This record gives sequence, C-alpha cells and structure tokens, in this order.
Amino acid sequence: MTTVFGIKQCDTVKKACRWLDQHDQAYVFHDFRADGLTSEQVTNWLNALGSEKLINKRSTTFRQLDESTKTLLEQDPTTVLLEHPTLIKRPVVEHDNSVSLGFSDAQFTEFFNRT
Repeated sequence: MTTVFGIKQCDTVKKACRWLDQHDQAYVFHDFRADGLTSEQVTNWLNALGSEKLINKRSTTFRQLDESTKTLLEQDPTTVLLEHPTLIKRPVVEHDNSVSLGFSDAQFTEFFNRT
C-alpha cells in the first residue's frame, strides 16, 4: 500500500500524484491539515529521514515562527511538527515500509522499482 502525505494545494504533491496515476500505482492521499498526523508517524519520518531533510526551513511557516518555537523545533521536533504540519517537506510517501520525501520523476522511478 502506498500513502502520499501532503496538502492538496501543493504543486509538488500534485505532480507526485499525477506520476503515480500515470504509472498505475495505487495510493491513498492523506492531507496533513484535514486528516491530521500522529506522533508515531512524525517520529517514524524523523527516524527515517532526519530532521534536516524533513523540516522545510525555507517555508513561510518556518519564517513566521517565533524564536522560542524554532528552539523547541530543534529540541522536540515531533511536537512542533504536529502543531505546524506545513513545516514538513512534501510529499512524504510511504511504500512497502520505506519512506520517500519530495518528488522527481527519477526519484520516484527508483523508489518504486526498488521497493
């Protein structure tokens, strides 16, 4: 089972879903905002990808955080990411117990051919 995590308005998420559709890859879309996230999901992604990859420090959301929240993000990223899920780079894709972050044609081709 493949699950794509992101937000509906994200162009990169749309491209990833389009790629999956074109390659007849069944998936479920999980919207961060509408469907929420669990602490377990975020912790698993942090363990698999690391906070440097998972957290989008170039996002508008990150730039709008106060300094105390940015400090907390370094100390306890799970708590902050659950409160501000748009800090997570998109899309996060779970497939066959593997996790992928972001989208490119080459990346998805490799990810879905090896798993």
